[in-house]
Amino acid sequence: MVYKSVEVLDTTLRDGAQGVGVSFTLNDKLRIAELLDILGVDYIEGGWPSSNPKDKEFFKKAKELSLSHSKLAAFGSTRKKGVKPHEDQNLQAIIESDVEVGVIFGKCWTLHVERVLNVSKEENLEMIRDSVEYLRAHGLKVIFDAEHFYQGHLHDPEYALSALKAAYDAGAHTIVLADTNGAMLPHQVYEITKKVVQSLNARIGLHMHNDSGCAVANTLIGVVAGATHIQGTINGLGERTGNADLVQILPSLLLKLRLTALKGEESLKTLKFVSKAVYQILGETPNPKQPYVGEDAFSHKAGVHADAVLKCPSAYEHIEPSLVGNTRKIVISELSGGSNLIDYVERLLGAKIHKRDERVMNALSKIKQKEKEGYSYDNATVSAILILLKELGLYKNLIKLEHWNVVTNSERSVAVVKANSFLEAAEDVGPVAAIDKALRKALLNEFPFLSMVFLTDYKVNLPGERKSTESVVRVNAEFSDGKSSWRTVGVSANIVDASIQALLDGYDFYVQAKALALERF
Repeated sequence: MVYKSVEVLDTTLRDGAQGVGVSFTLNDKLRIAELLDILGVDYIEGGWPSSNPKDKEFFKKAKELSLSHSKLAAFGSTRKKGVKPHEDQNLQAIIESDVEVGVIFGKCWTLHVERVLNVSKEENLEMIRDSVEYLRAHGLKVIFDAEHFYQGHLHDPEYALSALKAAYDAGAHTIVLADTNGAMLPHQVYEITKKVVQSLNARIGLHMHNDSGCAVANTLIGVVAGATHIQGTINGLGERTGNADLVQILPSLLLKLRLTALKGEESLKTLKFVSKAVYQILGETPNPKQPYVGEDAFSHKAGVHADAVLKCPSAYEHIEPSLVGNTRKIVISELSGGSNLIDYVERLLGAKIHKRDERVMNALSKIKQKEKEGYSYDNATVSAILILLKELGLYKNLIKLEHWNVVTNSERSVAVVKANSFLEAAEDVGPVAAIDKALRKALLNEFPFLSMVFLTDYKVNLPGERKSTESVVRVNAEFSDGKSSWRTVGVSANIVDASIQALLDGYDFYVQAKALALERF
């Protein structure tokens, strides 16, 4: 194949913002623009300045950003029917945004032309030509988004192509084929895109929606068909089921199709960081199953998989995780084999041990029994490592919980904890927070370095009934010392007891790590 470069336009701030539940503040938009520049997209579609004051203000404030790579683009539509371009507020707003690039969408499906715009087919073509020419006359590079192009082509291919030609002849830099309602399947996108590439001597772009679950596949197959410009959003944000997810598309373009995009392959190393930052800005939890960047994207749970990937990573990994800023994770669970456990021994202790070592097998047996009781170590590796350390004879009994009690009412909870002979009390709104405070106070008397450790997340779920008259709760806790993070699990019919188990494991592991001089976990 002929190697070529692909332009990337990110529309997170415009089309992504149209997704249900997505609401960016002005500062959010500015921060995301900086992130996109770090990633290295060519164009940042900052918004639709004629549609709302926030987007208009964004382009004013964005001038203060020190973007090193990306160009800002303002979005809008072709002129209204019966209105001259210089009288059209939409086109004027793009010009007043003082950007280098204007993105305008126009109709190319006769259904929309005749039944939505209520204009003749020829007048629609004039609207496209006039709008592109007007923006070009004001020095803007113009990207023309052919809305509903694929549906239009299926209905009336000759007219759909004439709309593209009108934009190109008027000076559009890029002609973008949009699957606006996400109806197309990959074979349709390939056939139609290839036809356009062969019939129009222009840079062809793609804008895909995910209503059929094919937005990423449709974008990639469109590039294979000859398109050299793509549009999408970070994490697939967008209307209805979302837009094409650039987080999935970009690694496939660079690492698998071997095309040039962004600032090169080095840009991909920021991909997980950018993806996670956008989730955080939205107040959402990152999708652990997201291809390439999800926490589980390179996780290996089954013993057979773990054993193979530790010998030869490509046996079960399609790329090296670090290429996209991710890491490999070996999961410990009831499906694990000895390889899952010895991986942690080797990484944490630097010690070599055979996966069939009796101590490893004993630890594995206990872990599987615990999972039968309701524990789950998929996301609580540290609790499993403590079991392993005990079996290896490396565990030191440094924390001794002698007594705990908590009294709670509708307003406050008071907890009393005796640990390592230190009796401490604390209060807080909830019983778990009160217990955590009291436990920390007691342990700090002997282990002052625990002042660096904080509980950062806490979750409760029901793993199901274990007895006919009694169900258990599973508590997961996450801790951080500002450098590393680790997760633990506790299970009990008593939610406070389960919480204490998870809290104890979290602090105990940090103490054990210090005692064993473990620098990384």
